[in-house]
Amino acid sequence: MSKRSLNGTDFTAMVFAGAQRLAEQAEHVNSLNVFPVPDGDTGTNMNLTMTAGVAELKNNGAGGLGSLAGTLSKGLLMGARGNSGVILSQLFRGFGRYAAPYEELNTVQFAAALQSGVDTAYKAVVKPVEGTILTVAKESAKHAVYCARRTTDVVELMTEVLAKAREALAGTPDLLPVLKQVGVVDSGGQGLVYIYEGFMEVLTAGNIPGHVPAQGQATTPVSHAAPVVPRVITHAPVSAQARLETEDIEFLYDMEFFINRQLGGVRNAAFDEDKFRKDLSINGDSIIVIADDEIIKVHVHSKEPGEVMNLALRYGEITQIHILNMREQHRDLLSTGMDAASMPELFADMPAEPARQPEPAELPAHELAPYGFIAVASGQGISDIFTSLGVDVVLSGGQTMNPSTEDFVKAIHSISAQHVFVLPNNSNIILAAQQAKDLLEGERSVTVIPSKSIPQGIAAAFAFQEEDEVESNSSNMVNAVKNVKTGQVTTAVRDTVFDDLEITAGHYIGIADSKIVATDSGLLETSQQLLANMLAGGDEIVTILAGEEATNETTESLATWIHEHYPDVEVETHSGGQPIYYYLFSVES
Repeated sequence: MSKRSLNGTDFTAMVFAGAQRLAEQAEHVNSLNVFPVPDGDTGTNMNLTMTAGVAELKNNGAGGLGSLAGTLSKGLLMGARGNSGVILSQLFRGFGRYAAPYEELNTVQFAAALQSGVDTAYKAVVKPVEGTILTVAKESAKHAVYCARRTTDVVELMTEVLAKAREALAGTPDLLPVLKQVGVVDSGGQGLVYIYEGFMEVLTAGNIPGHVPAQGQATTPVSHAAPVVPRVITHAPVSAQARLETEDIEFLYDMEFFINRQLGGVRNAAFDEDKFRKDLSINGDSIIVIADDEIIKVHVHSKEPGEVMNLALRYGEITQIHILNMREQHRDLLSTGMDAASMPELFADMPAEPARQPEPAELPAHELAPYGFIAVASGQGISDIFTSLGVDVVLSGGQTMNPSTEDFVKAIHSISAQHVFVLPNNSNIILAAQQAKDLLEGERSVTVIPSKSIPQGIAAAFAFQEEDEVESNSSNMVNAVKNVKTGQVTTAVRDTVFDDLEITAGHYIGIADSKIVATDSGLLETSQQLLANMLAGGDEIVTILAGEEATNETTESLATWIHEHYPDVEVETHSGGQPIYYYLFSVES
């Protein structure tokens, strides 16, 4: 079968097939980033991200290829989980930006869209690492641009793209020594190859349906993983609503709507986002504007809803309008004694946009707390520790379930504070947190502290001082993160040799700051080896966070061993309740 161009129906079928292929192989992708720790989640993250994009297409799948690529991009952007998911969302975001003006793509345009995706993804990563999904995407897109000058057949081009992606994937161990040492290829790159295989399956089989599958049709991969839901911790004894006088709600109309740039508006009117925000702020606050070439989503609390509509009409046709009188709602809440009731879910009938997190009524700026905190944690004990340190929202997440960009956006919106600090506590979550910060730029003041472990996050929270300025607190917390040594004890799921350590599947392994330094068939012995390595520098404080599978007997024996061998070291023991890791250790001077 030959094909000279791709239309919207082709693209949708390819995306569905790519997502299905990835879903079928998600566990295999997970197994590739074990190293050999059983915390592989790349497949899970990419699958959940892709599933969010497919859901967006299923609910809003109409139009030409450019329009559909933009729809997919929106779903992927908000559903992105983990570094691999964020990078995947950026690949398709760049693809969608290039494809936006086109109803169909020929080979040259399709190749250019792939290259645009690579350019966007590389810009999104502060320190791109070769030998990862980025390399696979880059090499296959570069090859696509080369081949597109020599063929007008999309099927032939995609054949070349897939072949090059597989070749680049096979070469990842030569670029990342750790991959060669363990004997695997890059997990994220493998996930992308599976997506491309789905694309190829549709094109070669001619399996292109004549319509977008209806909602609920089995084409869409289904993930059985539990959703990540923010757990909001309220410290104030009285709710925000009860503290607020009804008449103090100055900007009383809570408005949400979309502006369709393709319909209505002043012909050829250029959209100046900064000016639009400034115009809205004259009689409004709590302004959120998310814009692309076709759709602008607007949220604002305003005194003059008519004026807001007039401003919006300059740029297009207004759709999905929701207006709520917050004074009326506040009176109802107080009169029924339900002052802590949540705001109704607006846009509930619009799955294409992220569902709103219940929010407290907006407080005047002088009543906002100066700071708010979000932390990611797994395990009730660890969550309780962060709560005791003043963290407002604890997002459930960790090695095998990462919060999405949307989860972070919702959590940030749920906090009534002038500035919000985010503690990702996992290197694989930092990009999603940063992407949420970028989405809210200009609307909420947010700082992401690059904590890569639970001990680093706890140290950062300890370093925070309420009376200090944002810059000072940020600096102090980043320094605290740098001064913490992190240790983890878990079990190996495969035989391998790692830095001259012979590791046996089922044995325990000790990891010091991402490097395996100890292994033994006994949990206590492995923990002792790991701590001996971490305490070689003469540190003074050891904190033990016992996981859900750690026994009190082993924990007490470990604390006793530290006291006997390192009498000058102060030891703190807590029940963390975390899965996967029997123990998390932090060592500080």
